[in-house]
Amino acid sequence: MKQHKGFLTVLTIALLGLSLTVIAAPKGNWKKGRIYFRMVCTDCHVKEAGGKITPAEKTGAEWLDYFEKNLHGPQDVTAKYAASYFVSREYRESIKHTNRAAAKMLKIPDDQLLEDVKAFLVHTAKDSDQPSRCE
Repeated sequence: MKQHKGFLTVLTIALLGLSLTVIAAPKGNWKKGRIYFRMVCTDCHVKEAGGKITPAEKTGAEWLDYFEKNLHGPQDVTAKYAASYFVSREYRESIKHTNRAAAKMLKIPDDQLLEDVKAFLVHTAKDSDQPSRCE
């Protein structure tokens, strides 16, 4: 009987841990996020921001922290340097003439696109089952 209770305890803890992981996971479509990240974020980082950035540069927790802090670039909180700005319709409008992905994704709501990019980065982070180098 004690073995049975021990097994149930371990199973309960494992299921709880799994459910917490599912709750913390981004709600977006990581495949759509991958398209935006590779065609918009990587394109800009290679051309203007001083180098390529890959999802595997951070762990999933570090990417979630990045989005929680909502900072991108200089450590001030002006709208132009908020991580959310770079998926905003305003930003996509500003680059649509030179970036096909931004033009095609103009109708996607900002918060949905942000969740898609977040899902991609967490899904392919350094500590994920499929780390991505975007190469």
